[in-house]
Amino acid sequence: MTQDELNNWFDQRFEERRQKEEDDHVPSMSIIATKGTMDWAYPPFILASTAAALGWDVSMFFTFYGLDLLKKNLNLSVSPMGNPAMPMKMPVGPEWLKNINMNIPNAIMGNMPGFETMATAMMKKTTEVKGIASVEELRSLCLEAEVKMLACQMTVDMFGHNQDEFMDEVDEWVGAASFLPTAQKSDVTLFI
Repeated sequence: MTQDELNNWFDQRFEERRQKEEDDHVPSMSIIATKGTMDWAYPPFILASTAAALGWDVSMFFTFYGLDLLKKNLNLSVSPMGNPAMPMKMPVGPEWLKNINMNIPNAIMGNMPGFETMATAMMKKTTEVKGIASVEELRSLCLEAEVKMLACQMTVDMFGHNQDEFMDEVDEWVGAASFLPTAQKSDVTLFI
């Protein structure tokens, strides 16, 4: 075998091997969920359930207020105060009313009694009218698709939570040092 034939054979084998590795690769995603309000619960669960439906390996790490998304009883609300760009639209009524974008400054929203309750009810109604799954349904879809749910043990200790408050499907109670290697190896890592 000549040097050129050997080089061509090696190049061909190398390309075949590289292609096989690429074909066998299962994409992976790591999501760090840090917020525990209803509006901030949607992005991590939508992204996780979608990636899992595409066949990706997905791990979610819930820390600080995001840990509330793992509680057995999800009693989530919308927090307009922490959402300065939050548009308010009527979920029901005539089209002209539903199309009005009520830009209410968040300082007013946060100081108006009952506004958080109203915003939460409006968001729940909007998701219902638009046929969007609830946070509970999205979380169940993630569990069915075997998304790994990891709870931050340091946050549990810091806030004085009890593990009994959380759903049984929590895969692990770990710290950041245990989760970071997973995030490092993931094709996609998101901080939400």
